[in-house]
Amino acid sequence: MTLDMSWQELEERCRACDKCSLGKTKTNTVFGVGNKKAKLMFVGEAPGESEDMQGIPFVGAAGKLFDKYLSAVGISRDEVYIANILKCRPPKNRDPEPEEEEACIGFLREQTKLINPSIIVCLGRVSAKRLIKEDFRITKEHGIWFKKGAFRMCAVYHPSALLRDFSKREETLRDMLEIKRAYSQL
Repeated sequence: MTLDMSWQELEERCRACDKCSLGKTKTNTVFGVGNKKAKLMFVGEAPGESEDMQGIPFVGAAGKLFDKYLSAVGISRDEVYIANILKCRPPKNRDPEPEEEEACIGFLREQTKLINPSIIVCLGRVSAKRLIKEDFRITKEHGIWFKKGAFRMCAVYHPSALLRDFSKREETLRDMLEIKRAYSQL
């Protein structure tokens, strides 16, 4: 991939990708959505069933909950960029395999270069382990800021985890309020 790749070229390459077997089972490539000049970027792990059907990240039940958190802290979905590490859905929504992440991470890197956000928020442990540090522990390190190159980064619980465990919702609201505070200072 080149440094001067346009959005259109990047998206076309992503849709045509055959670096792993997930491209053979997808309904749609879930490239990403939002403001292509966003200062705040959210990165999940992989599309789920609803996302695969619609080709848009975070539109299923977890996405609806994520939207409620954005709204609660006064962030519009239209002003941020939302992507995943993987652009194709793993079977039965399983965690991404390391080789699948490796095959797809270049697309996320190029998206990030084109967007050039100031803040990147990892949605869940899988993206935090890939983007922040390999030994990231979501229960201990959610909401903690890290500096990685030009980016301020943190992680919050994945919205799908919040659908299963209501006890983490208040912590997530606190984390999102801190993200809003940092974002407001840009």
